[in-house]
Amino acid sequence: MAAAAACGGEVAARPPLAFSPHDRRFLAVSGSDGRLRVWDTVGSRLQHEYVPSAHLSAACTCLAWAPPGGRPPPDKDGPQRKKRKSEAAEVDKQLDILAIGTAVGSILLYSTVKGELQSKLDGGHDSRINCVRWHQDNCCLYSCSEDKHIVEWNTQTCKVKCKWKGDNSSVSSLCISPDGKMLLSAGRTIKLWDLETKEVYRHFTGHATSVSSLMFTTVKPMNENKPFDGITGLYFLSGAIHDRLLSVWQIRSDRKEKNAVMSFTVTDEPTFIDLTVSELKEEPVKLAVVCRDGQLHLFEHILNGYCKKPLTSNCTIQIATPGNDGDSTPKPVPILAAAFCTDKQSLLLVYGNTLQPIIEKVSLNTSESHICLIRDVQKALALKTDDAVTKVRTPVVNSDTKVLVPGIPGHSAAVKTPSSGKEKKKSKRKPGETEDSIEERLGALDIDVSKVKTPGGLPQTDSFAVLLVQGLESNDEDILNKVLSTRKETLIKNTVARMPIHAVIPLLHELTKRLQGNPYSASQMVRWLKFVFTLHASYLSTLPDLIPQLGMLYQLMESRVKTLQKLSRLHGRLFLLVTQVAASETVQDVTEVNQTAKLVYEDESSEEEGSDDEMIADKDSDENWDEDEEKEEQSDEQDMTVEKEMNGDSDLEPENESEEE
Repeated sequence: MAAAAACGGEVAARPPLAFSPHDRRFLAVSGSDGRLRVWDTVGSRLQHEYVPSAHLSAACTCLAWAPPGGRPPPDKDGPQRKKRKSEAAEVDKQLDILAIGTAVGSILLYSTVKGELQSKLDGGHDSRINCVRWHQDNCCLYSCSEDKHIVEWNTQTCKVKCKWKGDNSSVSSLCISPDGKMLLSAGRTIKLWDLETKEVYRHFTGHATSVSSLMFTTVKPMNENKPFDGITGLYFLSGAIHDRLLSVWQIRSDRKEKNAVMSFTVTDEPTFIDLTVSELKEEPVKLAVVCRDGQLHLFEHILNGYCKKPLTSNCTIQIATPGNDGDSTPKPVPILAAAFCTDKQSLLLVYGNTLQPIIEKVSLNTSESHICLIRDVQKALALKTDDAVTKVRTPVVNSDTKVLVPGIPGHSAAVKTPSSGKEKKKSKRKPGETEDSIEERLGALDIDVSKVKTPGGLPQTDSFAVLLVQGLESNDEDILNKVLSTRKETLIKNTVARMPIHAVIPLLHELTKRLQGNPYSASQMVRWLKFVFTLHASYLSTLPDLIPQLGMLYQLMESRVKTLQKLSRLHGRLFLLVTQVAASETVQDVTEVNQTAKLVYEDESSEEEGSDDEMIADKDSDENWDEDEEKEEQSDEQDMTVEKEMNGDSDLEPENESEEE
């Protein structure tokens, strides 16, 4: 009988998926929107949809289906009457309880039969639930968390039955032995616990990263000669995060061997694992491994002891879209999960996306090493949509009824009943007729066009956000230039705050492209960048690939910042030079002051005498006198002239004063 990893087969990078045990009738998927959807694998129809009350704050982290045939959790208080055998068989057949682990440490029990929440398990963990496992007895549940603890729950009372520390780091995966007496737990190391004493029975080491999946591959030991104690001689499989090797371990009686006995190699990190349990000695184990790159690897091997070399897959399955048109090329379609059917000869493939997956049953053919299935995903989704649309019935509306459409002022036209096909053919426009304009059509609908138009030419903040999203989706340069050219800080802030989350990354790419243009537009784009990083920092911090998406913007800003210091030095030097040139020009422009005296006042006449003596002395020095007589006559004449000048000065003194004035 086939067995699969209900919650340990997938890691946290992808939304959790889980097939219902044994018959694989249902597939539970928790999408990225926080909703739980249960799909019918036979017709790929949506069976149930459940929205937890805290689906945004407490996302689903793991899923586990309850094994059929157990006791249901209590749904109401009081004693229950004893049921008949037919009723009990019907309840056992229909009982499908789904355990949902959340990111806040609580566990939800959802009934797919009733389509409602059955109960809630609280108080055991205070951190993210990593894995949930049901015991063979349906009223017992085991869970592990990031808080390093393992909790045993009683689903009848919804209380913690036992809690113990499982590892020094977070416990990431659990698996219960076939007899139900042992429990495998894994963090960085794998431990085998005795469920009665809660003590470690064995240690296994070999993975460098945290283990993401654990499951037993055999229910009986290969060596049937020795007595079987329920656990010794069994094999189990483990896979780790960022590890392309799946390790197989054997539980032995001696404690010396702690390493893996064999390993399977895949192309990428495993995200979902399913296998068929080997019940006989010569029966091979079939293994289906879905990797992160979207490929499916199939293995088939008989577990018979130690194998040194890693085993490669017998067959690899891929899915691609058809390249019908000349321009289009085939694109790979990721495989989300795979599970073996009860006959072990066919396989259920789940591919596409988690919001609306496509489930297909294919037969196994391991003779070919590589198989590529061509599937038209868009056509398959369109067919499913058409089937859903045909179930909708259009109500018959009376012609006298008047229906008002909300949101359009002045609308008072009656809704016409849908006409038959013959009337549609008659109403077709002839080649000679002209088509009505939009204004005429609005007039026929009795809509006041003047009221519909927004007052003013400048759009408001709401329309700015809508225009920005439309411009980003259609890559319209005119709309983007109109929106991004605004310079009002308040308008930019409100527009960024009201735009949807999915448009943040395209806006950053557009701003990065415009930053590489002229400096004027770059300075304008910086204002938008400031508000984008300020208002949407919490959303951007949750993106795992934020660094490669913003790499060009970071390099652009880094290159411009590097030249800032050099430009600052150049700016300082140029400022000093310009200041000195301006100072020298101001000094040259100052007019020279005329320093010649406008008035000279001579106080005494002795100065004039002294000046005359100096003039006479100069003449004496310049002339050469040869004869003594001439010298004497000259001296007499000089005395006479001095006396005359003195007399003249005294007579002309008032005149000189008047002239000086």
